Amino acid sequence: MNMHERGVGNARIRRVVVGGAAAFSIYVASAGVTACAQLLLARIVGAHTYGVYAYVIAWITILAYFCALGFDIALLRFVSAYQTMGASNLARGVIQYAERRSLAISLLVAFIGAGIVDIWPRPFSTELTNAFLVGFVLIPILPLLWIRCSVVRAFGGVVPALIPDRVVRDGLLVILVVVAGLLLGSRIEAQGIMMATVVGAVVGLVLASQAVRRLCPDAIRAAEPQYAPSSWRQTAVPFMIIAGAEALLNRAGVVLLGWFGDTREAGIYSLVFNIAFLVALPRTAINTLFAPTISSLFTRNDRVTLQALVTKAALWTLCTAVGIALGLAIVAEPLLSWFGEDFVAGAPALHILLLGQVISAAFGSLLLIMTMTEHERAAAVLLTLSAATNILVSVALIYWLGLTGAAIASSAALIIWHIAMAFFVFRSLRLLPGVLAVFVPNRKEKATARPEVRAEAPSG
Repeated sequence: MNMHERGVGNARIRRVVVGGAAAFSIYVASAGVTACAQLLLARIVGAHTYGVYAYVIAWITILAYFCALGFDIALLRFVSAYQTMGASNLARGVIQYAERRSLAISLLVAFIGAGIVDIWPRPFSTELTNAFLVGFVLIPILPLLWIRCSVVRAFGGVVPALIPDRVVRDGLLVILVVVAGLLLGSRIEAQGIMMATVVGAVVGLVLASQAVRRLCPDAIRAAEPQYAPSSWRQTAVPFMIIAGAEALLNRAGVVLLGWFGDTREAGIYSLVFNIAFLVALPRTAINTLFAPTISSLFTRNDRVTLQALVTKAALWTLCTAVGIALGLAIVAEPLLSWFGEDFVAGAPALHILLLGQVISAAFGSLLLIMTMTEHERAAAVLLTLSAATNILVSVALIYWLGLTGAAIASSAALIIWHIAMAFFVFRSLRLLPGVLAVFVPNRKEKATARPEVRAEAPSG
């Protein structure tokens, strides 16, 4: 690699780090709003009602991710590629196709879900039934919100894409719950919280729609839409499986605890999981600009820069994750007591979840690497197997250990999933995953040179 190429590679890495720091600040702000929302919900409504809300919103989120049909992720690839190619008609076509198909599926799922809740033989409490019926209103809103935020990101608007979904939605939830708490006191129920969530999602959708109109290039706005549905579906389906399986992996504990009838423990587990997920914020933030950079470097076969980027990003996220996890572990019990005395029972589960998140951070952004290097089908298979493992292990451990068992199952499935992805990335891409390259520097040149030798062999 000559000096010019090395300089270009270093510039790309600096861009990801600086851009990731800016995105991280938005994620920190959104995490603060979300944490504030959870604190207020727990203090105002208590563990039981909060558990009902957590159980319902877990189901709604899982269904909404499947209803997005994978386009909330795939549009980042399609729209960016079509803009680069100058294919404005295809860019407009894929946006319209994604929104219309997702909306149609979402409405169907919402109607079916409302009917199932109404006739389900298992008796639901009135509060749980009403919360589900209000929650199904969210199913058509959330996928459309995520799709439009993805379009905004593809148009280059990172901050306008993050604020509607990650700040406005929970911010309005905070305001509305506080107002309702002042007016109604402890009488606020789960369906009231769900109504506030719907209002926040609608406002976020309006803001995202305005950002799409503001940032949409004139060439795309004026183009006649052109459609290639078979190609789009072929790419989007693995992304749909990935998004849905990841949502299921993250929320399996809440869903199963609530399914077994213990909505109080479901609420406690939901809260500690949300707190532990703060450890994943550094990795999520750096991924904001990591995705297109990985795709570009992979296409150019610049494995040296790609390996350096993977290693530095993983090292940065690991160090930040360790700092966050240590702070949360030290103040675990006092922190949970601020939410209410019932939540202190979740301290052991919080420690277990924090450990799982730190270990996962050491592997870096493996899922993103796989999806951005055209291995989304393998990623979907590995994630689906991990989610299934989490469910099976959770069923057994929840029976014996309650929410602590759910935390053990979730952390174990998360770590096994990352080990499987690391093995795949090393075998298929010849990249040392996570921070491994820091400890095995002599393997970097072999890993990066091998694909080039294989590519030259036929011509020799």
